[in-house]
Amino acid sequence: MTPKEFFEFTKKNKAEMVDLKFADLLGTWQHCTFPIETWDESTFVDGVGFDGSSIRGWQGIHMSDMLAVPDADTTVIDPFFAEPTVSILADIVDPVTKKQYSRDPRHVARKGVAYLKKTGIADTCFIGPEPEFFIFDEVRYEQNQHTGMYAIDSVEGAWNTARFEEPNLGYKPSFKGGYFPVSPTDTYHDLRSEMVKEMRKVGIIVEAHHHEVATAGQAEIDMQFTDLLKMSDWFMWYKYIIKNVAKRNGKTATFMPKPVFEDNGSGMHTHLSLWQDGKTLMAGDKYAGFSELGLYCIGGILKHTPAILAFAAPTTNSYRRLVPGFEAPVNLVMSARNRSAAVRIPMYSDKPKAKRLEFRCPDPTANGYIAWTAMVMAAIDGIQNKIDPGEPLDRDIYEMSSEELSKYNKTPGELAEAIEALEKDYKFLTAGGVFTDDLIETWISWKRKNELRELALRPHPYEFNLYYDS
Repeated sequence: MTPKEFFEFTKKNKAEMVDLKFADLLGTWQHCTFPIETWDESTFVDGVGFDGSSIRGWQGIHMSDMLAVPDADTTVIDPFFAEPTVSILADIVDPVTKKQYSRDPRHVARKGVAYLKKTGIADTCFIGPEPEFFIFDEVRYEQNQHTGMYAIDSVEGAWNTARFEEPNLGYKPSFKGGYFPVSPTDTYHDLRSEMVKEMRKVGIIVEAHHHEVATAGQAEIDMQFTDLLKMSDWFMWYKYIIKNVAKRNGKTATFMPKPVFEDNGSGMHTHLSLWQDGKTLMAGDKYAGFSELGLYCIGGILKHTPAILAFAAPTTNSYRRLVPGFEAPVNLVMSARNRSAAVRIPMYSDKPKAKRLEFRCPDPTANGYIAWTAMVMAAIDGIQNKIDPGEPLDRDIYEMSSEELSKYNKTPGELAEAIEALEKDYKFLTAGGVFTDDLIETWISWKRKNELRELALRPHPYEFNLYYDS
């Protein structure tokens, strides 16, 4: 869409407002709304100004002025405003240098795709994520000098089988018992369908939706794979739509990886494939029908997984999910079908075009622009340096001894380990100037100062169980 077509679109849809959105460093949308008459075609060149010092992880107060330049190709009608409102995504530009901003996640994704093409390895990277989330009826939390608590509730929660519901009719998915039940146990079919309907309105192609393994309304809606930048944009809409549809129905949705103790957490298994001239580069005659290039992709991702997870499993809560016993992919190995392996090669189809790797460690708190670009950079490094992924793990890990399992490297046990890994292993990310030292240093500093340190300062509720009567 050209700027001229943008204004034709707004007129056709009788929209009097335009809502400009962009993602901050951590992957949360920010927005500002303008009367349509305040824009003209020059806005798509000059951009609109905003205070970059008020955006997480961006500018200092002494260099706060920034420009958001709308991308006409991202124009849609926002489905949640009472009056017809056009929504458009923006790229961030420094007003002095006129250069793209190094900490703009969308810019990082653009650079990653450009670098992939420049290497000559492939011209397209397809991404297909499987984001999971919970739908709750209520959430309460508080943290201050004298209180530290959270409480969640769900009509689907396994803990509510005895709740007085006038009457309580049962049909609560048990812990780890939520995969694929039909109604009435799956009470959220219609709500998920409503979410899918809104996604389709903004151009997202949805493949399927279903209840997930955990109790308490865990869900999954799968988007059809597409190129990295478009999927990153879709993922922002995906989260926005799910949260707003849930709220519209008196529910609350969260992408927090592990909100329910002793049940499965929410992951975001991410499928990746490289293509050249419309043909896949992943299929071949090697292990599980993969090509040598495809195996090198896996080798690069496995080698760099601890560093990638600083972006792809970016919260302290992420590592409540990445523990053995809950289908968690904690073993840094590949496998054709074993879901406890960090990288899996799906075997649903033997068609060459269906061949892709599935990186199972990420979760949906990740910033897709950055996390998926980090995956691609690791895959490129694996190809360029012919990194061997090692022998596959095709055995049932629950039948293996601890001594046997100890031979395999594991994912980091906490966010601090992932941050340390990134600090030591980041050169594969800065190849071609895709990630800058500035972005990586800012990410590490933010996580340590605003998350790791803050969590370390506060007593945990369970510590009262352990130590109050010491």
